[in-house]
Amino acid sequence: MLEINLSIIILNWNAKDLLKDCLNSIYKNTKDLSYEIIIVDNNSSDRSCAMVKENFLHRENCSLIENKDNKGFAWGNNQAIRVAKGRAILLLNPDTLVNEEAINKTYECLVNDEKLGVAGCKVLNTDGTLQLACRRMAPRPKDAFFKIFGISKLFKNNKNLTRYNLTHVSEDEFLDVDSVSGCFLMIKREVIDKIGLLDETFFMYGEEMDWCMRAKKAGYIVRYCPVGTIIHYKGESSKKLGVKATYEFYRAMIIFYNKYNKGESIFLFDWVVYIGIVLLGTVAIIKNMLVPNGRVGTKG
Repeated sequence: MLEINLSIIILNWNAKDLLKDCLNSIYKNTKDLSYEIIIVDNNSSDRSCAMVKENFLHRENCSLIENKDNKGFAWGNNQAIRVAKGRAILLLNPDTLVNEEAINKTYECLVNDEKLGVAGCKVLNTDGTLQLACRRMAPRPKDAFFKIFGISKLFKNNKNLTRYNLTHVSEDEFLDVDSVSGCFLMIKREVIDKIGLLDETFFMYGEEMDWCMRAKKAGYIVRYCPVGTIIHYKGESSKKLGVKATYEFYRAMIIFYNKYNKGESIFLFDWVVYIGIVLLGTVAIIKNMLVPNGRVGTKG
């Protein structure tokens, strides 16, 4: 039986057209690598499953898991991880386009370094600019403060103020980080065997950084590898969830902060961060209610 190098897992929710383009880009640009594609559909209502069945399930390396409800990003991906056969796992958003050999080259980076546990590629916006979430450090209390109150955005070239999004570092530089983006996250199977599945406490944000942090704690390196690019149509699924997505985005901030930062600083500072998150979340929810089709963030 042929060994499968990579299991590509795509969690979909009402992104039929984007999913079709994503799958076509994988088949077009991923060569000389044995892989399987596992599509998990979280109860879409836009005929996503019908599209997959009509266009892709005839391929030997493509399968579909159809869920009757939507319990979130971690829950859906964990379903596929349990049945995946690859030496490594790639979590890939349906609202992405894979360019050239991004998957192949990232896989080579991952498996050719025994210390490397997680790898991510260069993730671009549709205008060609870098999506900052593809290479991040976990926010310490002061980093969270700088980000929440916009200080890091004002001083994007200051090393001390931009530790979270690393805007002071060239996007073409290999970089060991705390987290790569959940829209393109490649991880060795052996790492998952050691650290476990995604934390389902998170619904659709924060779980990828938590996973990467757990990998680092287990002794593995997490690396941003600018060897290939993907385009990420940011927030295409989350904007359809509206207020729910906005709420989950800010809830994930609190979950992550409590898990990794609570108590690391003075008690009063924790409450400054909590208040900042709640205020930003409240404003975002009100804005979303007034402009229901506005984007509220993205996976990764």
